[in-house]
Amino acid sequence: MTQRNLTDNLGAAAVSLISSAADALKERKEEINRLNVFPVPDGDTGTNMSLTMDAVMTDLAALDGDVPLSEVCRAVAHGSLMGARGNSGVILSQILRGLCEVVGAASSVSSQLVVDALKRSVTVAFQAVRKPVEGTMLTVLRDSAEAAAEAAESGASTDAVLDAVVKAAFESVKRTPELLPVLKEHGVVDAGGFGLAVLFEGFVAGLDGHVFSKREIALATGELTVSPVDDWDDQEYLYCTEFLLHDADVDKTVLEDWVSAHGGSELVVGDRETYKIHVHTNSPGEVLSWATSLGHVSEVHINNMRRQTEARTRQLQEETAPSSPVKPVGFVAVAAGDGLAEILTSLGADIVVSGGQTMNPSTAELYEAAQAVHAERVIILPNNHNIIMAAQQVVGLSDKPVAVVPTRSVPEGFAALLAYDPSVDFETAVGLMTNAAGLVRTGEVTIAVRDAKGKIGTIKAGQVIGIADDEIEAVGDNVADVTLELIGLLADGAETLTLLAGLDLDDDAFQEIVRSAEEAYPDLEVEAHRGGQPLYPVILALE
Repeated sequence: MTQRNLTDNLGAAAVSLISSAADALKERKEEINRLNVFPVPDGDTGTNMSLTMDAVMTDLAALDGDVPLSEVCRAVAHGSLMGARGNSGVILSQILRGLCEVVGAASSVSSQLVVDALKRSVTVAFQAVRKPVEGTMLTVLRDSAEAAAEAAESGASTDAVLDAVVKAAFESVKRTPELLPVLKEHGVVDAGGFGLAVLFEGFVAGLDGHVFSKREIALATGELTVSPVDDWDDQEYLYCTEFLLHDADVDKTVLEDWVSAHGGSELVVGDRETYKIHVHTNSPGEVLSWATSLGHVSEVHINNMRRQTEARTRQLQEETAPSSPVKPVGFVAVAAGDGLAEILTSLGADIVVSGGQTMNPSTAELYEAAQAVHAERVIILPNNHNIIMAAQQVVGLSDKPVAVVPTRSVPEGFAALLAYDPSVDFETAVGLMTNAAGLVRTGEVTIAVRDAKGKIGTIKAGQVIGIADDEIEAVGDNVADVTLELIGLLADGAETLTLLAGLDLDDDAFQEIVRSAEEAYPDLEVEAHRGGQPLYPVILALE
């Protein structure tokens, strides 16, 4: 049995191998995305797994070059938890956590270390999922671990054991349609399992003497015929909701029981310092309100899975249709809420990235969206002051011209899109859009999650607050009163009022607010829409 002594450079070597694995996953993520048909269209599996690995690489990049292996493993476990995206990303974080728990404590590298690490990874990953399903990435992980154990028992070297892991992973992927009927029905293998196999292959390919060609991988997975799938069941949960919960003084089992009672495909991982929570639900606002009552919430992501299904179907149909001409200019916008996304799309946005306050998309997400737009040039509308800097980083990364109109709210994004003039040059168009956005006054109505003090005075948790220009300007006990007060503060000289209803504001309450606004401000032209944004019952804009 080959054994390698750890040196001060092994940490750097591990970072290189992990980078190789992340690159392999990123290179094939679109191929993985095309396979995503189970259990529901929960985002794009390849993208989610790749974004999870991006978060790992970000944490690794912050380490010194001669960092010990234990620190590398700590960074991998932390980065994957904090950056986990989607069901597949959360499970991947637990796979990596299990591997790191063993590898990080090792004093030597051997075939037995590979066996022990994979065995622990299986235990941790299966514990994270309350109802494990065969034919998924969990099956591929277990089969790979068993293959490693068999190879080690036969006296194989560490290199040979790693080769056996990769081979077993792809062979397991080939079997997933036999274990999961929905995969066989649509002529695909499991997306998460395939992604895990690609990750393993990328890691081992980074070692000297290990080369796996794409042709060999294609032969391992077999020929795939992927057809559009548009079989969404309206009875299923609609929203994929995920976030980090910090400093919650509550046991994991309590969180699991509550989330399980309010949704499906639930995953709760981590500890009291930071939990990662993933759930499919029809009431993401209720889930987030519950979470904020327990601790601090960050990295919120909410996706409408019906819209994702429709988008995937359109993409697959477009791949077989005659190619459309490239647009001169395309648009990427950021918003949280179906209604907001639909309005932005109707105004010309090509891609709407889910995000907003407390749920800021990364530079990587914005970059991928810009690359996906079928246009010669792209304009990004961040629609939140916390996202502007991440959007500006895309300018230097993209291989096509990208500009950022620094919109600080979705209504500013509306105004910018309406001001776009295709008859002028790119720079002039960006300037006109920026000027139009600057004329919008935006107000946001939300609920205080804790006691605080501001320029308006003392604020109690649970009170309704009105925000303008990042300052709390109004406080009250109900949404309607605070909305009207906020309108009064911003209405001077305005001609048009736009009201956008949040996810948890019912139609009757919203219509009452609209009527009250029309009566109180008869000179304003009032436009009302369902925005569907979480956390903010009302967003308003005056121009």
